[in-house]
Amino acid sequence: MTTESPEPNTTDEAAPKRPRGIYLLPNLFTTAALFSGFYAVLASMDGNFEKAAIAIFVAMILDGLDGRVARATNTQTSFGAEYDSLSDMIAFGLAPSIMMYEWAMTDLGKLGWLAAFIYTTGAALRLARFNTQIGTADKRFFVGLPSPSAAAILAGALWVSVDNGLSGHEVAWIMVILTISAGLLMVSNILFSSFKQIDLKGKVPFITIVGLMIAGAIVVSEPPIVLFGVFMLYVASGPVLAAWRWIKKRS
Repeated sequence: MTTESPEPNTTDEAAPKRPRGIYLLPNLFTTAALFSGFYAVLASMDGNFEKAAIAIFVAMILDGLDGRVARATNTQTSFGAEYDSLSDMIAFGLAPSIMMYEWAMTDLGKLGWLAAFIYTTGAALRLARFNTQIGTADKRFFVGLPSPSAAAILAGALWVSVDNGLSGHEVAWIMVILTISAGLLMVSNILFSSFKQIDLKGKVPFITIVGLMIAGAIVVSEPPIVLFGVFMLYVASGPVLAAWRWIKKRS
């Protein structure tokens, strides 16, 4: 429900303005996410691929926080939205493709860099389309795979492989297919749940808290496998639900 704004106060007792410095807060989170993506690129070039994968997951956490901080502090701006998009392009568009190319696809010649380029281009187009649909798209769903989820698939696959002693050369063809698939899913019209309909401010049953604690313990016990498995399920949910809607519509 909306109400009319009161008449502006022109007296000397006008309400104090919010300090401009608070606008730095969400942008600091965005800058930290950008730095994580930048570090992932440097780590990949130095051969520290596990660190690069972890840096991408750190960027995901920071990217999820900057928007929430902006909304919580009422400091949402067009500049912040554009800055966030540019940060996402580095952390989730460029860093994962360079990481995957350096780790597994350097010996594949043109096919290797073509797969990496398809992923990077898919991320750029995904972010551009998202920016043009702000305010008009159904907030319950993302059109196309979100770039952080696509990056998580590549980072998770690398992290699991390294954790199990596999080299990039042993799984090069699998990574090519995974990289190209992630890039194409980002520019697809498949709907993926945004989970924005979940009310994080409302009351929840006690069992929910217990479930979250157990889930956190599972993630800490085996981060590579659990994170990769969770995001693979999320990626699979889009095509599965699309097929279910198509079957339901036909019947």
